[in-house]
Amino acid sequence: MSVIEVSKLTKYYGKARGIVDVSFNVEEGEIFGFIGPNGAGKSTTIRLLLSLIFPTSGSAKIFGKDVFSHGPEIRQHIGYLPSEVFYYQGMKVIDLLKYSASFYEGDFNKRLHELAEYMELDLNRRIEDLSYGNKKKVGIVQGLLHSPKLLFLDEPTSGLDPLMQRKFFDLIREENARGVTVFFSSHILSEVQRLCSRVAIIREGRIVEISDIRTLQQNNYKKVRIVADGLSPEHFQLPGVTNLQTENGITRFFFKGDINLVMRKISEVNIADVTIEEPTLEEIFMHYYE
Repeated sequence: MSVIEVSKLTKYYGKARGIVDVSFNVEEGEIFGFIGPNGAGKSTTIRLLLSLIFPTSGSAKIFGKDVFSHGPEIRQHIGYLPSEVFYYQGMKVIDLLKYSASFYEGDFNKRLHELAEYMELDLNRRIEDLSYGNKKKVGIVQGLLHSPKLLFLDEPTSGLDPLMQRKFFDLIREENARGVTVFFSSHILSEVQRLCSRVAIIREGRIVEISDIRTLQQNNYKKVRIVADGLSPEHFQLPGVTNLQTENGITRFFFKGDINLVMRKISEVNIADVTIEEPTLEEIFMHYYE
């Protein structure tokens, strides 16, 4: 079942482009990656899905309901961590989180304290005394305290130290194992690669690719590295070979196509070593931007 269904969603800010004809589905229980550089339209898409802003055209549904006519009802079951967190400065952390919890039906006091302990967040400090990283922790607890069915994460790890980032990822995996669907927006590709099963790439407001990460890697080029003395570059001038370089007895190139062609050419020479690798998500991503 699709938890999120987006069809031809478009948003212009006056004449300035937000997003154009964005369409995708997010299935129940998946961690869906949404990647693109700053300004590509990631936050605009999330704000539209939360009905914090309204579209120029197109439609979006969450839990099968139109997000623009059922916004308040849908948001009861959504957690949201924005890329930038801003709070009432004079409040203590505990008072802010209890105030946030009051918007949802149920008693979340126990969960609030469990999450704060896990994230090593001091509940008795005032908001204005917190570092940026600790404010981000407040946002994480706030987004999760009501046990949402769907979680929107917009650049969630900015401000967190590496150890806390790891704890955060473990927490998201635990939530996902409980059945929570996660929409993970980031420009840090290694994070998306670690966490997500499927990914959409957005470029200048338009979706350029939607695929699971394994397929993205397999359908893309392979990286080939061959160690052999006296090997001429011409030996590997085949259809599908690009970026061919030979230096100090090492030949490197990218290849897209039937890998057996390359294997046959390799078998014709006396080699010391050969490595054939999948590209990283970062390299695939740059391919779409060049």
